[in-house]
Amino acid sequence: MKTILLISRCPPYPLHLGDRLIIWHLARELSRRGYVIDLLALYDRDEDPQQIDKYRSFFRHIELFAEPRRKGMAYLRRLFVPGSRFARSAEGSFCPPLWQAIAARLKQGDYDLAHCFGSVSVYEYHPLFAHLPNVITPYESHTLYLQTASAQSQISARLRLPLARRFEQFMFGPYDRTVVISEADRALLRELQPELSVDVIANGIELERFTPPDAERDPHTLLFVGNYEYPPNQDAARILIDKVLPEVRRVVPEARLQLIGNNPPEWLRGLANDRIEVSGHVPEVMPYLARGTVFVCPLRFGAGLKNKVLEALAMGIPVVATPLSVEGIDVYDGESALIAPIEQIARKIIELLGDVALRERLSKNGRALIESRYSWERTASSYERLYDEICQQD
Repeated sequence: MKTILLISRCPPYPLHLGDRLIIWHLARELSRRGYVIDLLALYDRDEDPQQIDKYRSFFRHIELFAEPRRKGMAYLRRLFVPGSRFARSAEGSFCPPLWQAIAARLKQGDYDLAHCFGSVSVYEYHPLFAHLPNVITPYESHTLYLQTASAQSQISARLRLPLARRFEQFMFGPYDRTVVISEADRALLRELQPELSVDVIANGIELERFTPPDAERDPHTLLFVGNYEYPPNQDAARILIDKVLPEVRRVVPEARLQLIGNNPPEWLRGLANDRIEVSGHVPEVMPYLARGTVFVCPLRFGAGLKNKVLEALAMGIPVVATPLSVEGIDVYDGESALIAPIEQIARKIIELLGDVALRERLSKNGRALIESRYSWERTASSYERLYDEICQQD
């Protein structure tokens, strides 16, 4: 089995932060298969260094580094001075301690390959391990994220979009492979850099944990789960409260809304009432997914594959979603989910609340889709094949 140097923009825990989920599960699966993995990761939460024991067993060696604040001039220098795009020394990098740690591990370890998770925070260390087979997983295209946000008239997204496009035209070029989690992200990166070698490897689900319940579901509960530090989830919550729930309640007065997830802002907590529950972080989302009637995901902007939708499908809760919400997931409208634009979401929910047979069909087919296509074992096997390919090419 292979020895991997894993360089990440974040640690693998806690799992309610979606960018950490894939690192946790991939490292766990690969370590079970005999891979030896050393982890060097940035962190941005004070509690991160105290949580290493949560994942220590997956790795031979772990070092965490406080993520430094990156200055605007450093970004501009990388954009407009081609020789500065990739670091050539510790002092020239965004995080000198991480550069030094990578160099030290390369001297001490006999690695088969290097794998980076992240984009702007980790891409520039490529010169250190260019002699090894190497992969970078930026999760998603930030350009695609900003494009969808710009379409919703977000001024900050419009201002940042040209810079993101310029970075994604060069960041991943030297890597043997770039991995994203949806076809839309791959298409955008290939548009920006046609010669880029990009693979799509979807996230998975821990099938033994996310299992449909035998008990009856609540009769009229609309459910949305998300990390509310993420702006698209805040936007979705606002749409559900202001537009979707009132329209549904005109036909189904008993309907209520549950908003579950990490760090809801004060304005969102302030909207809670007898019809709207804003829980904040919960230890487990499965009980909510087990009881809810309909999982509603009205995302208007974002990129990548949505873990919350995978979890809902795995738990057999019928899903109503915008096309963006299911991007990268092989659902079919009317078969494994109901897919509609924002203005039709409420009508689809009303239809679903009144049709037991449709709910049962979506529940059954959604779970079957996850079982056949979206396990973490399948994700790990896809990465194993990719590792084999690049190592053979080296």
